[in-house]
Amino acid sequence: MTIDVAVVALYLCGMVGLGWWGMRRTRNRSDYLVAGRRLGVVMYSGTMAAVVLGGASTIGGIGLGYTYGLSGAWMVGAIGIGIILLHAFFARRISRLKVYTVAEMLDLRYGGNSRAVSGLVMWGYTFMLTVPSTLAFSTVFSGLFDLPRAAAIILGGAIVVGYSALGGMWSVTMTDMAQFVIKTIGLLFILTPVAIWHAGGLSGMREALGGAHFEPFTIGGGTIVTYFLIYALGILIGQDIWQRVFTGRDDRTVTAGGLGAGVYCLIYAVAGALIGTAAAVLFPGLDNPDDAFALMVSDTLPVGLAGLVLAAALSAVMSTASGALIACSAVTSTDLWPQLRRLWARDGADAAGHDGEPADEVASNRIFTLVLGIASIGVSLLVDDVVAGLTVAYNILVGGLLVAILGGLVWKRGNRTGALASMLAGSVTVIATMAAKGMTANEPIYYGLGVALVVYVAVSLATRPTDPAVLAEWQRRVRGEEDAPEPEDGQAAPVPAAD
Repeated sequence: MTIDVAVVALYLCGMVGLGWWGMRRTRNRSDYLVAGRRLGVVMYSGTMAAVVLGGASTIGGIGLGYTYGLSGAWMVGAIGIGIILLHAFFARRISRLKVYTVAEMLDLRYGGNSRAVSGLVMWGYTFMLTVPSTLAFSTVFSGLFDLPRAAAIILGGAIVVGYSALGGMWSVTMTDMAQFVIKTIGLLFILTPVAIWHAGGLSGMREALGGAHFEPFTIGGGTIVTYFLIYALGILIGQDIWQRVFTGRDDRTVTAGGLGAGVYCLIYAVAGALIGTAAAVLFPGLDNPDDAFALMVSDTLPVGLAGLVLAAALSAVMSTASGALIACSAVTSTDLWPQLRRLWARDGADAAGHDGEPADEVASNRIFTLVLGIASIGVSLLVDDVVAGLTVAYNILVGGLLVAILGGLVWKRGNRTGALASMLAGSVTVIATMAAKGMTANEPIYYGLGVALVVYVAVSLATRPTDPAVLAEWQRRVRGEEDAPEPEDGQAAPVPAAD
């Protein structure tokens, strides 16, 4: 156990060290939020895979495998399909916009300013996304340090908040790459084959559990469809995902790196389900399926390797937590804070400091990251279900923003009034249905998407189309015909105002 503790401690120190290195490389807002838009294929692919495969995908994915067998892979598989769809059809256009947030994209497409609504919905998603990953610290640390749940969450959360706040996206990218390598070795190359072997191989597992654990649809067709609606579609529009798209150097980087990350996610989904299925053979009757991971590590792996696999699980947890935290900071600093400052301003002051000099954008983003990280730790102490936390985050995102974002990408007649009405109607419907049916019910996403789509189409057709000048500027940006300047703090690149 001492060796395992040393391995994990070395890993944690390495993450803090990479955070410090990222701080030294971060010189401006572009470096802090999108790594200077300079990542190549390998780093892009690794960081994209790392951000989507977090605590819910690892601890929760293994727990679903424990309960449902191989069909427990559908949740993480839907995430992988979403990554593939995003990079096959949309990512190149998104990257060419040279913006920082999804709300900036909506302003470019529709004209005017819709950030008060779209930014608030995206903020709710990114903030809630930090919760299940932060929550998963308790599972990993309890398997090693025998810490109370609250202490484990605070310890892990403090490390993530620390290195994320120091160097922003550069720190997150470097830690993501280290985490990607560690979890590939620890979870795919070590724990998966060891778990299968200890459970008697695939034939022994089938004999012990019966054929239902190896059927692809045991989890239920309705649940599978819901996973695709929530996760595959949610991946298409999430700020944490788009922020990784913005880091790509060029179209080739974005396409090749993204498709590679999607395939990796599909492999990861099957591996997690197999580990969970093996745990069902070795540890039947667990009250909490999410405990399957820690038991598999402690009972099947020798000293040293157990520490490496626990570090791999921490890698998965920390990569998503840090990515969501930076995304939440970007939304706060770019979309919400400038709006609040305008409301509070009494003398026409803008983002400049009191002496007329520009504010220190990197310092202010560090403060936002630190405050939001502390808040996410506090919320995580009140929640106890990693999959439920992830479901709430994606319900808010998909129900509130999917129709407005994808509608803007594929339907020219959609306008700002329709988009705003759709965001409000979809968000309210999702939240109300979750309150009535429960956080993990299937109905919220169906009702939210249906209402949002009807409202978007009806209101867009009933009101004036988007200004042709706005659409012309949008098309130029999407085609990459000109290099757009980096937007100033809190401002999208200028576009003609909508009528």
